[in-house]
Amino acid sequence: MEDFTYSNSPPEKKIFAKETKKTEQPPAAEKKEAAPLSETVEKFGTLTLPQPDHEIFTLTIIGQIEGHLILPPQNKTTKYEHVIPQLVAVEQSTQVEGVLVILNTVGGDVEAGLAIAEMLNTLSKPTVSLVLGGGHSIGVVISCGCDYAYIAETATMTIHPIRLTGLVVGVSQVFDYLDKMQERIIDFVVHHSKISREKFKELMFNTGQLGRDIGTVLVGHEAVDIGLINAVGGISAAVNKLRELIHLRKEGPEQ
Repeated sequence: MEDFTYSNSPPEKKIFAKETKKTEQPPAAEKKEAAPLSETVEKFGTLTLPQPDHEIFTLTIIGQIEGHLILPPQNKTTKYEHVIPQLVAVEQSTQVEGVLVILNTVGGDVEAGLAIAEMLNTLSKPTVSLVLGGGHSIGVVISCGCDYAYIAETATMTIHPIRLTGLVVGVSQVFDYLDKMQERIIDFVVHHSKISREKFKELMFNTGQLGRDIGTVLVGHEAVDIGLINAVGGISAAVNKLRELIHLRKEGPEQ
């Protein structure tokens, strides 16, 4: 009985199966190494692009800026808890030398947008923003938070007062707080652009342009003419400007 079992040679079949499995491991390992790059683009929409002489980190602000409340799944959102750690990593990186911010947003959470704008403004590395499609509401503040701001010729920006959703306690303290939040936005924009406080407030409280709301819509060159944005341009202009700022930063300490 023992000889008969041995003659069928089941161990050899098992050994062959193991060897076949080993030969299939290298391709799987190669796929695993390539995964992090695709996962980064899929989850966060960001990518570090190698350049001939430096590296540029691209940050996209797309859809609605999500803050402390989770928005419905059908909404296209940019989550600020994803953006902030990436900017911290950029600040600590020895390879990334500049940040390009691409905006096509309807706005969103005020405090989350202000947090992103403050982080961009306090980075030690050059930053350039580009508004494509639209940079509305708190997106205006984020675009002004960069060292230099571009807007596409057909892109628009909407300036309006703070809006609220849900129930509000009708006491004076609540309205005082909202007024302070609005002043924070005005102060940031005025200090980081060429627009005057009076002009920005005039656009914010304009009642003659939007049918059902207060505010103003600016198209491309109009945002530049009033000093809110630095220049009209596209992706090539934004990248070239960022390279110029990186070059100036490198030469700065030597002069």
